[in-house]
Amino acid sequence: MELPYHEDVSPGTGGLPPRVWCAGSDAVSLSLNGSWRFRLSPGACGPDESFAAAGFDAAAWDEVVVPGHWVLQGHGSPLYTNQMYPFPVDPPRVPTENPTGDHLRGFDLPADWPAGGDAVLRFDGVESCARVWLNGTPLGDFKGSRLPHEFAVGHLLRPEGNVLAVRVHQWSSGSYLEDQDQWWLPGIFRDVTLLHRPEGAARDFFTHASYDHEDGTGTLRVDSEVPGRVTVPELGVDVATGESVTVPVEPWSAERPRLYDAELATAGERIALRVGFRTVALTDGLITVNGRPLLFRGVNRHEFHPEKGRALDLATMRADVRLMKQHNINAVRTSHYPPHPAFLDLCDELGLWVIDECDLETHGFTMLGWRGNPADDDRWTPALLDRATRTVERDKNHPSVIVWSLGNECGTGKGLRAMAAWIRERDPDRLLHYEGDPSCRDTDMYSRMYADHAEVERIGRGEDEGSETRRQLPFILCEYGHAMGNGPGGLREYQDLFERYERLQGGFVWEWIDHGLRHPAYGFAYGGDFGEELHDGNFVADGLCFPDRTPSPGLLDYKRVIQPVRFGYDPVSGTVSVVNLYAFADLSELAFEWTYLMDGAERDASGPLDVPPELGPGESVELKLPDPPAAAGGAETRLYLTAMVCEETNWTSLDHVVARADFAVTPRPPVPVATGESPRRRGYDVALGPGRFDVRTGELRALDTLTLTAAPRLDVWRATTDNDDGAPWQPDTRYGPLWRKLGLDRMHHRLDDVELGASGADALTVRTRMAPAARDLALRTVYRWTSDGTDLRLAVSVTPEGDWEVPLPRLGVRIGLPAALGYAQWFGGGPGEGYPDTKSASTVSRWSMPVDRMQTPYVRPQENGARADVRWAELRTGIDGEGVRIVGDPAFWFTARRWSSEQLDAAAHRTDLTPGDTVWVHLDHGQRGIGSQSCGPGVLPQHELRVAPAEFTFTFSAAARRR
Repeated sequence: MELPYHEDVSPGTGGLPPRVWCAGSDAVSLSLNGSWRFRLSPGACGPDESFAAAGFDAAAWDEVVVPGHWVLQGHGSPLYTNQMYPFPVDPPRVPTENPTGDHLRGFDLPADWPAGGDAVLRFDGVESCARVWLNGTPLGDFKGSRLPHEFAVGHLLRPEGNVLAVRVHQWSSGSYLEDQDQWWLPGIFRDVTLLHRPEGAARDFFTHASYDHEDGTGTLRVDSEVPGRVTVPELGVDVATGESVTVPVEPWSAERPRLYDAELATAGERIALRVGFRTVALTDGLITVNGRPLLFRGVNRHEFHPEKGRALDLATMRADVRLMKQHNINAVRTSHYPPHPAFLDLCDELGLWVIDECDLETHGFTMLGWRGNPADDDRWTPALLDRATRTVERDKNHPSVIVWSLGNECGTGKGLRAMAAWIRERDPDRLLHYEGDPSCRDTDMYSRMYADHAEVERIGRGEDEGSETRRQLPFILCEYGHAMGNGPGGLREYQDLFERYERLQGGFVWEWIDHGLRHPAYGFAYGGDFGEELHDGNFVADGLCFPDRTPSPGLLDYKRVIQPVRFGYDPVSGTVSVVNLYAFADLSELAFEWTYLMDGAERDASGPLDVPPELGPGESVELKLPDPPAAAGGAETRLYLTAMVCEETNWTSLDHVVARADFAVTPRPPVPVATGESPRRRGYDVALGPGRFDVRTGELRALDTLTLTAAPRLDVWRATTDNDDGAPWQPDTRYGPLWRKLGLDRMHHRLDDVELGASGADALTVRTRMAPAARDLALRTVYRWTSDGTDLRLAVSVTPEGDWEVPLPRLGVRIGLPAALGYAQWFGGGPGEGYPDTKSASTVSRWSMPVDRMQTPYVRPQENGARADVRWAELRTGIDGEGVRIVGDPAFWFTARRWSSEQLDAAAHRTDLTPGDTVWVHLDHGQRGIGSQSCGPGVLPQHELRVAPAEFTFTFSAAARRR
């Protein structure tokens, strides 16, 4: 049976050979972006093709915007799967129910359109298969959604009344090659352009620009199908295409992205080039550029916008690159397809290392044991080669692209080997990546996903299993630190390994942005919110940025972990150390500053830190600091060291902070013990200093004039994070489900005893037992209240009972305060949240903000907002209002929110959370770490919260209104 074009395995028909993309031609072009007429049909075999004929009346059709996706413009619905194909797997066949969009665009040629020459119609991205007509004449069809396709159309153009018709199928044989863990979004989502091609115009050309790090020279050669000349005025270069020239140059790197303006001139066209000189090599088992090993501080990037899907404009792309640079990211893997080509222009200009990945993933075949995988089926090899060819030819002139990636999660097979062989022959000057083949037979690096810390360390030591050939290759984590919800945890420990072992050349956090689609009812929607038959829920919300590109705490943590300057401090000698962790740049573009801050002081002391600007990569310096000011009353003193940009750049503003660290100069003084006042019974109340208690339960009801909405009591539950819950396929214990099974989310509190000043003691002592139903596990808790008449001190003692085989989510007390106390101030970690394994960005200092701002708006609500290492906290009615002050001993985690943990736990979307009449305050002696078990390793042992006896205290007092 002959299959229709959209089910045939061929990559397409009628198109031109792939070639380089360039934005700098002086040839005339016409954008066909804008409003198109649109008709949606339920199947590929619906209405006939008469809509493409001349004179067809589409006045009754709807309109859509191109670039765009019709499912985001009111026609059908998006759907999300991670690896499951959302249709029966029967390659290359797809369902009869195949949403098909017919598009029509009328246009006239501009008045200055040249009469001679030819013309090319270019599509930069269409999902997933298209057939094209111009003025009623069929041009051909194509697959390869994130790849360019061109047709020769000069002989069909008219001065006026041209009609471009495009039929787009959501499902095609190409869909089997594009199972890429993202929303399935059909449509013409990248630019459509008509390009004039003058007589003698350049066609394809390849810019080779290498750098010799030993003598400081660059060698330039531009190979061009059409002969011409290449000029680089700044270098005095004027040579014929195909000829090499060697001159002294400044090299290109992601740290110093030096570009030279050049021009390729043929008989009919002039093309502006931006040339960066660099040499990529595998040297002594390491990935090197310009002779130096790289350390990737990278991120995986899908293209996404919360309203426009994958139809990104230039401003959004620039925002992405600027945000990456501002957060110390130096590399991007274009998962799992080539990005819009303008994104790579920005990587060239602003400076990012790029692993450019082919538009290829067949992940869904894992559910079949890779049976029928196109990557190992000769029938599909031409389609795979077409995708490799289009990727390389389009992007080959970008200095930022240093590695080609064959694709993602395609198993192994003959098609992949054919791709690798073709790429190596076409471009031997770049390296090759593919994670899915453990033999590494076709790659220049050993790449893994989500290997845990222990395994990564074994690999770093060369103690991993595998062939001797593989053990000689450099290692990267092409995906790690799964940034789903609260997290990822453990980034600091990964980075320590990368910096300790030369073979470990870094990695790429998964991923850049949450794919939450803006939704009127949910805020941001995820899988299942559109009624999909199959979906993978909020697994699509796993980025370092929220959907609106607001940095998440995970991105801030990552920024601090990978900062390119390391600080140290010796309080005995009063010296600081500064280490340059760049691979190429000195520190001349940074200014340094020191600051001393004392708890309770009105003013700080600060000054410049005279770091030599010429301090080179890997070099360090020690500098003496001025003596810290005397601390009044022995108050705790902190030192802050900061590295800032000293000149405005194309990626950030003046004084942007690149690196910072804080250190203890003098320790925190002991917390006074509030004792001496005796409890007094007054009817059903007990008075103890400023506290009022219920005589029957011993619960605190009021503090001075402040009435509590909920008394302090022991709490161990947190609304489970995505990483607590883990992924179903994870082999390790997933504690979120186990906690629920044990009943930690529904603990019972039993009152055993209330002792009121027994035996002359000046304390109110309450004994309780907290335990889950149907279990013999418990936490016996003693609350001992004392006061000096002004302050009220709570000493908590916890003793476990039974065989606790699980860690706790948290351990502390929870208290309910009136909603009016909505402004928080504290001395401790901030300004954002931090957990045991995610608090690198947490700086101990004075912080203040409304309680509403203390919430982290994860797409799926979950535990968030804990501030680490807090010494004291205040909840007030306003910045200067009255309230309550809480001092912890030892330091604690401080969380305040307008809904309870139970309400947070029950919420599926942000819009499910509404403020109540209580500010719920958590004062935690311990928090479990976060890990990245949503798709990676769990919490490291040192960040677990094991059940053990514990003692901690909190001192409460009234906070008067400030004057």
